[in-house]
Amino acid sequence: MERRVVITGIGMICPVGNTREDAWGNLLAGRSGTGTIESFDTEGYSVTIAGEVKDFDPSAVLDAKEIKTWDRYAQFAALAAEEALADAGLLDDKPDGQQVGVIIGSGIGGMLTFEKNHRALVERGPRRVSPFFIPMMIGNIASGLVSMRHGFMGPNYGVVSACATGAHALADAALQIKAGRAEVMVCGGAEATVSPMAVAGFSNMKALSARNDDPSRASRPFDAERDGFVMGEGAGVLVLEDYERAKARGVKIYAEVLGAGVTADAHHITAPHPEGLGARNAMAMAIREGGIQPEAVGYINAHGTSTPYNDRTETAAMRSFFGPLADKLKVSSTKSMTGHLLGAAGGLESAITALVLDRGKIPPTINYENPDPECDLDYVPNAAIEAEVDTAMSTSLGFGGHNVVLLLGRDPNRR
Repeated sequence: MERRVVITGIGMICPVGNTREDAWGNLLAGRSGTGTIESFDTEGYSVTIAGEVKDFDPSAVLDAKEIKTWDRYAQFAALAAEEALADAGLLDDKPDGQQVGVIIGSGIGGMLTFEKNHRALVERGPRRVSPFFIPMMIGNIASGLVSMRHGFMGPNYGVVSACATGAHALADAALQIKAGRAEVMVCGGAEATVSPMAVAGFSNMKALSARNDDPSRASRPFDAERDGFVMGEGAGVLVLEDYERAKARGVKIYAEVLGAGVTADAHHITAPHPEGLGARNAMAMAIREGGIQPEAVGYINAHGTSTPYNDRTETAAMRSFFGPLADKLKVSSTKSMTGHLLGAAGGLESAITALVLDRGKIPPTINYENPDPECDLDYVPNAAIEAEVDTAMSTSLGFGGHNVVLLLGRDPNRR
């Protein structure tokens, strides 16, 4: 019999909170985490806003040497993993390290490290490039560092699929458990790209919102006046565990990973398929793998980036797949509050989806003020609602045409 996979630990760090409970509380309250960029001088930039992690203190978990030699994205991953492991009771009740794997991806990796060392090379010469530059920068190093920190010797690698990265990591991690290669997987995404080059690059391609004078209202998924996404940073890390193992330990189960849909648009390097075909196919694949009917889905945490193309085509994909059932769905984009965490988005938003199933509350899509006739679903506008949901989806769509849809179900013991 195929193994069942459940979520037993959640760790979050993002622009609306540095812990799971702080972030969840602010999401339900509809608080925006976006503001004027404080981490670097934005003079001359057309975009000067982002969702930055506030009051970040890695010393709560990492020592001085680790802080110096780990990129900010890896520090985010380490703190979120620590919270998730503590939540799952795996810091005190140490598992067999050979039965635990880690897949934590990053869409870009150590961007801040890259920029710092490039400046050193140009301004001061090759000898000034840090010997830690390469291991600090590479996108797989968060997985490696978390495994070393905790002695986890199971499957270990990074995933890179732009904004679908964190979701791909979860889908792969669930497969590792189902295949019997691990009993427990620590998985998700981490990103720290609120940096001079990244903001310049995304803004010059007209992907970012330029609502600089009103940053808290700049991210407005599905709203007719949306003009681009707001860059965010942080990490979302989950502990996945074999259901029988979790049940035997008597630990809290947030949700079950029922299935995943993983597809490609095969269309354009940045634009989604105009009919949302790849996303639609991913929804169908997730439903098929989960062995349920579409009408069982009650909530979708949408990719919902606040870009003109994404929101329209994602809505089209939902309508195409669900048909008349789409009118009964609750759909929200928490990017309206967190901004877009790029490679970390799928990890964070899967965690939020699991909390929706566990706690019976749905965070809103804030800043939804002007209906768009091409975005005509129930986006839970501006205020959280209470809703008992048994089955939910989290969608992640990335540059390169990468699509991941994760299908989660309520704790099997409560269904």
